[in-house]
Amino acid sequence: MQNAKYLIGVRMHGQVDRGEDELCRILLRTGCLQFGTFRLASGMLSPYYVDLRLIPSDPEAFRKIIAFYSYVLSATVVKRVVRIAGIPTAGIAYGAILAFNLAKPFMYVRKEAKEHGRGRRIEGVLLPGDRVLVLDDVITTGTNILEAVDAIRSEGGLVEDAVVLLDRQQGGGANLKNIGVRLHSFSTMHRIADILLAQGTIDERQHEEIMGQIIS
Repeated sequence: MQNAKYLIGVRMHGQVDRGEDELCRILLRTGCLQFGTFRLASGMLSPYYVDLRLIPSDPEAFRKIIAFYSYVLSATVVKRVVRIAGIPTAGIAYGAILAFNLAKPFMYVRKEAKEHGRGRRIEGVLLPGDRVLVLDDVITTGTNILEAVDAIRSEGGLVEDAVVLLDRQQGGGANLKNIGVRLHSFSTMHRIADILLAQGTIDERQHEEIMGQIIS
């Protein structure tokens, strides 16, 4: 896989994965991670916000994030899927690059069906029985992925795997499991919060606020 030189380190004997350290540095340097009070798409309030739509504006960060996604996609997962589906908006940029690197056809799933043309939610070629990997940037409760899976399955596609860069651990993984979809993530908010605390980027109060939202 391309950009392998950025896959620096694995978790061993309790040591912090240097890949996750690098992810934290990227999130902070690019302004993708902000602290305050934010209302999420789910309607929930959060003491932090992760906006990975900023990453493609920074080529160096973009290359590394793509490498992190590639690290998550084991050879087994890649082999069993025929197509990669991105979820708007961030999932389209990452999904298209990964599909190109892996020589897999790319498609994306609209939030709503078009009111003109064929009126489909699926943009791209999808044949009945095709195994599709769904890709998004961050998962909270999983609503966007759940809706995308439903749209793909309704047109005959098969979905058993979904990949994200960051799992906020607020029920999304369990919700996907309930519909027969395995979640693969590069990191979790628990891990990111621990690293940020160790780095002195956040204090104990902020760490507790983040951990207080984690339910899985």
